[in-house]
Amino acid sequence: MKKMNYQNVKGTQDFLPESEIIRRKIRRTLEDIFIQYGCKPLETPILNYTNLLASKYGGGTEILEEMYTLSDRGDRELALRYDLTIPFAKVVAMNPTLKMPFKRYEIGKVFRDGPIKTGRFREFTQCDVDIVGVKSQIAEAELMVMALDAFKALELNVTIQYNNRNLLIGMLKLLKIPSEKIDQVVLVLDKLEKIGIEGVSSELLKKGLGTKIVENIRQFVVNPEIRTVEYFENLATKNDEIEQGIEELLELQSFLEVLGADEKCVFNPFLARGLEIYTGMVYEIFLADRDITSSIGSGGRYDNAIGGLMESGQTFSTVGISFGLDVIYTAYELTGKNSFDDSEIDYYIIPLNTLKESFLVAKKLRDQGNNIELEMSGKRLGKALERANKENVKNVIIIGKNEVQNNQIKIKNMVTGGERTESFDFKE
Repeated sequence: MKKMNYQNVKGTQDFLPESEIIRRKIRRTLEDIFIQYGCKPLETPILNYTNLLASKYGGGTEILEEMYTLSDRGDRELALRYDLTIPFAKVVAMNPTLKMPFKRYEIGKVFRDGPIKTGRFREFTQCDVDIVGVKSQIAEAELMVMALDAFKALELNVTIQYNNRNLLIGMLKLLKIPSEKIDQVVLVLDKLEKIGIEGVSSELLKKGLGTKIVENIRQFVVNPEIRTVEYFENLATKNDEIEQGIEELLELQSFLEVLGADEKCVFNPFLARGLEIYTGMVYEIFLADRDITSSIGSGGRYDNAIGGLMESGQTFSTVGISFGLDVIYTAYELTGKNSFDDSEIDYYIIPLNTLKESFLVAKKLRDQGNNIELEMSGKRLGKALERANKENVKNVIIIGKNEVQNNQIKIKNMVTGGERTESFDFKE
């Protein structure tokens, strides 16, 4: 008989309590911020029809190659969701009576059969916020400021890089990039920080672009003047895409300045967000110290996805942002924040041959709203107190025969070492 393989599937992991407590605190912190910004909760299925997730309004060719597919007993072609965006777009398409603007958040597992590296797995949790029905760049500004608030609450120092897809495409047209090659060039430029200008040039040549065009792109990339929006303002009349991109960038910057977020938000003219879904502003969130080089959050505007799924040609102004719970947790590990000072247990009850009576105390204290752990394995007092110390439990209740006879419980403060007794009627 073949031995059972009880190891985790590659790219998945278990989270033991000490890790999961931190992950849930991160999740609750994000959720509290989402609610503070007026977002409503939503939950969508993990399992979807393949043709929905494979829509051209989905994640693009690279992500579709990583999609987990399967079939059910009726031979229907199904897939596990690779993000929360298209399932959200489906919800809006299916519910035309939703009141606009519609702001939702969703926290859930997604799956990608992609490469594994620090902070990247094949099963991971995304925390998304999307806004439908707002044409103004105030929607992007709100999500970016919300992200800064979230990471401030998480005590992580971040910067947000942003760009405009219209501006980038307009510049590529200005550089004489053939229209059929623009999407490919965008994907390559998106790797600039990872592979450098030499790597970008090499990949562009492999894509079949001529040496003159590649040199034009190279000169564009290395030009130190293009790091400011002002540089592109002088080119606004060159084509419609550049003009629209500049207009949207200036509007966004005006909101960021008013909110005092402009120092943390940095314009990056090469940021592309390789997904074809994006139609306007795009942004990525990075740790300021770059302990993790990949982004820990990202998003952008995707106005064509919902109408595209409906095949109506209708445009729905839609902006989203996504935070990776797993990569944020990895950041916590790297920064030494993956520990907690306080236990979530209010009282740890240690019975000394008084298990039934101690169970009664636990029940009454729980009825009063306290979090109680009852020692049920018969540990000796010393060992039980040692465990309480290790788990940062502040208060321990010790119940022996004398306490029961005197209708008392003994409460030990594990921080100060002090003890006190309180009355408790064991006869009730």
